[in-house]
Amino acid sequence: MSQFVHGLVSKIEQVLPMAEALYKDLHQHPELPMQELRTSNIIAGKLREAGFEVTEKVGATGVVGVLKNGAGPTVMLRADMDAVPMKEETGLDYASRIEVVNEKGETVPVAHSCGHDMHTTWLTGAATVLSLARDSWRGTLIAVFQPGEETGKGSQAMLDDGMTQRFPRPDVIMGQHMLQCRAGTVGCRAGQVLTSGDSLLVRFFGKGAHGGMPQNGIDPIVMAASAVLRLQTIVSREIAPQTQTVVTVGEFHAGTAENIIPAEACLKLNVRTTDEGVRNHVLQAIKRICVAEARASNAPRDPAFEEINNFPLTVNDAETTRKIGGAFQDYFGDRFVDMPTQGASEDFGRFGKAWNSPYTYWFVGGCAPELYDKALQAGEIEQLPGPHSPFWAPTLHPTLRTGIETMLTAAGVWLAGRPTTSD
Repeated sequence: MSQFVHGLVSKIEQVLPMAEALYKDLHQHPELPMQELRTSNIIAGKLREAGFEVTEKVGATGVVGVLKNGAGPTVMLRADMDAVPMKEETGLDYASRIEVVNEKGETVPVAHSCGHDMHTTWLTGAATVLSLARDSWRGTLIAVFQPGEETGKGSQAMLDDGMTQRFPRPDVIMGQHMLQCRAGTVGCRAGQVLTSGDSLLVRFFGKGAHGGMPQNGIDPIVMAASAVLRLQTIVSREIAPQTQTVVTVGEFHAGTAENIIPAEACLKLNVRTTDEGVRNHVLQAIKRICVAEARASNAPRDPAFEEINNFPLTVNDAETTRKIGGAFQDYFGDRFVDMPTQGASEDFGRFGKAWNSPYTYWFVGGCAPELYDKALQAGEIEQLPGPHSPFWAPTLHPTLRTGIETMLTAAGVWLAGRPTTSD
């Protein structure tokens, strides 16, 4: 066990009841991206109680807490706060039953089905422990609670709000995410760990007409449907097989009645890539194919393209990850694993780029051990509910404690003045 975190065990035990209550409260009261008013207010209060200097409304609803504790390194720990517009089906007695009005004026269900309530709880718990144990470390801790990760807007909103000028430059930036791995396990890797992500709205234009008189119209559904099929050839015929690339059309909207050829059809699509050159090629290929299909159908104008969101590549700094990985190995032993690259995307990396600071992002398991072991034995790991599943219900213990321990272990590499070592 690492000497630093070993010395904090009693403080962790002291904080766990608060963390569990906070998690259940946040889980029952999820908020959509950039609308995290209740969550940010609660977190600001917790940080003030712990003695942090707190700044609210950074990038709309972001919260930044700074705890200065003598001369030493500056460490930034980050968590995201937002939830997703979907209905929870876990059956938990603290499940979300929230419905809200979104930006479009639609009433939608909201749930913490990506685990950001756990992320927020972990950071609050770790920050509270470090406040209680100020005699064991030196330096400055910056606790960043970010809004709007799901839309990729939150980190940029905070940076646009002058974050790099308003707060000390971190020597290192760290973040973590819960996955459907075995609870109590921790995974990390150097280099590229998450994909870049781009989402687009493509609007095709035709000419409306009666369904029984198609010669009088130009059908945008046909051109959009043809584009959907042709878009899949980007991955299969334009990208090297060893390159991880995904193009997904997740929405297709057109028409109001079965006997009317509509004037427009809309696609929403998502791209995941692991290389910036490949990313640029795929985005250009999407536009080329959509324009070509529209012109082949004699469309009155080329399609219109609108960026919905974008996420940069997440690439862990090698030396920073080596130090953190060593500390995890010392503390967690065989519960620390080398995590493969994940297909999801994050906006966390923007903080490191803006400050020119090294960063590392890792993963913590949240699946009940008995469920995970049963699925592993049956060869059904892929069937376990995970992020963005309405059935994902992470087990509270040891997940709560593990996520607090990971943040303390990683932060201790810098704040404790030496790399953590085993007892």
